[in-house]
Formats: sequence, C-alpha cells, structure tokens
Amino acid sequence: MTGQITARQFHEADGVEDWRCLYHLVSAYFGTGSLAKGAALADEISRVAGEAEQYVSVDLRHAGVTVSLGRRDVELARRISAAAKELGIASDPSAVQLINVTLDALVRADVLPFWRAILGYGQIGDDYLFDPARRGPGFGLHHMDAPRPQRNRIHLDVAVPHDQAEARIAAALAAGGRLVSDEHAPKWWVLSDAEGNEACVATWVGRG
Repeated sequence: MTGQITARQFHEADGVEDWRCLYHLVSAYFGTGSLAKGAALADEISRVAGEAEQYVSVDLRHAGVTVSLGRRDVELARRISAAAKELGIASDPSAVQLINVTLDALVRADVLPFWRAILGYGQIGDDYLFDPARRGPGFGLHHMDAPRPQRNRIHLDVAVPHDQAEARIAAALAAGGRLVSDEHAPKWWVLSDAEGNEACVATWVGRG
C-alpha cells in the first residue's frame, strides 16, 4: 500500500505500529543509545529504501534516530521497522512530533513571497513553505478575515501522535496554560500561555 492514502488508512494497516502520521509526514523514532548503532540503522534504512530513498529523511543523534517518510508508504515503513528489529533497536512512537510556525494573514499572496525569500524555503501550494534541507520547522499561512491588532498573529502548530495529544494538552494546562478553543478537536486544539500567546496541538484525526 503506497502513494496517496489517508492517515487513517495508514494507521489501519498491519505492521506500522512504530509509526505516526504528522500532517504530511509519517515518522518513527528508534532509540539507539549510540551514534554507532544509529549509523548502522541508517545504513540499513538506506539499503531497504532502494528507489524510494528520495522520500526518506533520517535524523541521526546519539540517543536515537528519527525517520520521516514524505509519503504514507506502508511497505517502506514495514521494511524500516523490520530492519530496526533485526538490529535489536526498539521504537518509541511517543517521541515524534512536527512543528510549524503559522502566520495569520489577510492576503496570503501578498506576504508569502517575502517569507519564502527571507527564509530561503521552498513552497508547497499557496500557503506552505518548507526547509529544503529539512532542518527547520515548516512555515504556514492561515487566512484571517479581519485585522487583529490586539491578538498575536504568529503561533506554533505542534503536530503530535494522535494517541499523545491529550497528554500533551494536559501537560500544557498543568504548566500554567489555558484552553482557548477545542472547537476543531481532535483536528487541533488552541491553547495559550499565561500572557495569551497561542499555540495549537494538532493530530491527523479529522483530516480525511
């Protein structure tokens, strides 16, 4: 099962328990405990990816390896999980997330070129920018109908595994945050800090 499948179809497939859909990506984290073990896993990922390697991003750190797929490829996810298991490396699905910076704009077409130029990012569609090197957060534009001079217009979107959203929200509330809106939950919740600066916790649920 490859190509343009939904997040729900991906999660309903067998053998992808290590993986979580985060917006347009599918990610998994494998705890290695050393660069050497992580490098060994990266080598195996390169081997099993084959011609699909263009869709694979690997973040190698001392403690572990985060793997992200640019498409919801069930077979590739299974192969990578099998490679990790063969090396005795366990996954931690709760350790993945994706952060976007989101700007509210009255006319997105008027401001997008500026942000694309200043960030040096590539563009997807008419409202999203991405780091070609896959190092920085995504940058999205959200349409607003009227100016909001008394409310911040830049916020963070934090995409988390669907089974970790409630815990993340509870932790934020316990840390002094407040719930601004759950109107769109479980697609996203809007929270703020004690001074009203907002952030959204998002999941794939409700995105088709």
